[in-house]
Amino acid sequence: MTASKETTSQPNILWICTDEQRLDTLGCYGNPFVLTPHIDQLALSGVRFNHAYVQCPVCTPSRSSFLTGRYTRTTRNRQNGQAIDASEILIPKIFRDHGYYTGLVGKLHLSPCSPDVSPFGEPRTDDGYVEFHWSNSPNPKWPNNEYSQWLMRKGKQFQTKPYNGSKYVHQGMSPEYHQTRWVADTAIRFIETTAHFNHPWFLSVNPTDPHFPLDPPIEYLERYLDILEDIPLPKYVSGELENKPNVQKADHIAATNQPGRFSYGDMTDFDQQMIRAAYWAMVDQIDVQIGRIIDMLHQTGQYDNTIIIFMSDHGDMLGDHGIHLKGPYFYDPLIRVPLIISGPGVIANKQRQALIELVDLAPTLLEASGMPFYPGMQGKSFLSLLTEDNQTDHHREDIYAESYNASWRTWDRKPREKIEKYEQKEDLISQPFTTMLRTNHHKLVVYHGEEMGELYDLQTDPNETTNLWSDQEYKNLKMQLLLRMCDRMAWTSDPLPERISPF
Repeated sequence: MTASKETTSQPNILWICTDEQRLDTLGCYGNPFVLTPHIDQLALSGVRFNHAYVQCPVCTPSRSSFLTGRYTRTTRNRQNGQAIDASEILIPKIFRDHGYYTGLVGKLHLSPCSPDVSPFGEPRTDDGYVEFHWSNSPNPKWPNNEYSQWLMRKGKQFQTKPYNGSKYVHQGMSPEYHQTRWVADTAIRFIETTAHFNHPWFLSVNPTDPHFPLDPPIEYLERYLDILEDIPLPKYVSGELENKPNVQKADHIAATNQPGRFSYGDMTDFDQQMIRAAYWAMVDQIDVQIGRIIDMLHQTGQYDNTIIIFMSDHGDMLGDHGIHLKGPYFYDPLIRVPLIISGPGVIANKQRQALIELVDLAPTLLEASGMPFYPGMQGKSFLSLLTEDNQTDHHREDIYAESYNASWRTWDRKPREKIEKYEQKEDLISQPFTTMLRTNHHKLVVYHGEEMGELYDLQTDPNETTNLWSDQEYKNLKMQLLLRMCDRMAWTSDPLPERISPF
């Protein structure tokens, strides 16, 4: 089709955020198995960041952080199941208040989404979204789940079934009825409609995949079955958890400390490879639908004036370090995510090694759109890394992240059961409070209230297998990193309200 929209002076924003997607799931990040040509092309058209990190390894705190440009403790939305405070200013609200037409498709998850607490969908603040096409998950748990409504209009019901009796992998909805397809269809309709109006727009596109449960369409899964034995097994060294915090030992025995759930010791190599195959199949499907969305930008003549962001809210352990899913730990597979940005003025086919926090995205988008900085934000714009080819490839000295009883499994604060499998049988803390500092060369993790922590030399041990926390040769380095972490914690203090006089 031909667009009737004239190019505006401000760029459109297409912000694609998948759910629980690791860095190593895309061809452009070195995965030789997946089929992700559209996202790979996006990387060729823009800047690919190789060291982008979330500020919390679970959904709600991470999303609250990058949508406000503030750290999780500052937003007070530190846990899944908490509601973001109405005083928090989200980036879509700022864009809307500056004349942008805004929309959301898919997941938001800034407030409790359990049907028991929120039977009519996720409670909203003034989040700034003019169009709100909400679907927190594919399951028909809420009457206002727009994906469920879409299925009903097509005479379909959401259903999955175990794939060949697998305990971990299900056969999902066919591609034409999948939630990822609904997300793309809805985004395409938004882009097509806005092409006829002379207003810039801001669209959040948030598919639920590849978040568990693992239920790709069979058409995408079957491609991997012929190469299943070639899929690498998780990066796990037997015994590596012996000198690591107890929460990891518990989650090795049962993911998120729920008996029988992804118990690593009970899983076969076939199980592990099937899990990765299903996870990658979900990513492959996302890529196809992103291709359709980008095609609509071209068809409507809006591509050249649209900033496109592709990222995820956090990763997934996928069996690395003997753990599945997610939790209060900070291994790179869980906190290092893909980040690709293209658009007007953005350098093409550029890789950046600079350390980026997702809290930096909001101020970057404000600067790129010519808007004033919001004083409540704590992130730092990295626009120069996008637009200046010869800019020094540096942004931050270190990365700060935190998890304060964030995981949904521990919301009731009940004590964990003792772990008989290990010699140490003390009660495990049920609500870990953990903070992390990562430099280019080292990573430090503090488990507050516990004597055990984590320290990794990322130059000699990039897979984070050997914990050096108690190694005397590293005691001086550990103290230096602890002091740096203390500084970063202090600097997360809320910049609001603004200081307006000396006294």
